[in-house]
Amino acid sequence: MSTTKQSLMILIAGPYRSGTGDDPALMEANLQALESVALPLYLAGHTPLVGEWLALPLLREAGSKRPGDAIYDQILYPIANRLIKRCDAVLRLPGASKGADEDVRLAQERGLPVWTSLSEVPGYAELAKR
Repeated sequence: MSTTKQSLMILIAGPYRSGTGDDPALMEANLQALESVALPLYLAGHTPLVGEWLALPLLREAGSKRPGDAIYDQILYPIANRLIKRCDAVLRLPGASKGADEDVRLAQERGLPVWTSLSEVPGYAELAKR
């Protein structure tokens, strides 16, 4: 574990639905890409968050039938907006995504750091040297 002095709660933002044509396999691949940086963030001493970790169970419980239905729109993006209010920073992964772009806009509006690479995250360079 890193000796980073300050542990940050970092929202991982990037494509989830974008560019998938709502194909579940492609959406799952996008989720895996988001999750792929969670462990390195954790090992660098931070608490990683992916909005879909919270949104997907809520969508199931609320009865959402497909991406883009009314329930989906009421939950998926609003949960990320709520998370931004609790996060200390955002790690924006590559790829077109209106939702991730909105996460970045809200983070910048709050004056939060927005990184586009793990190498920019405090504590990661120390971890990468190991």
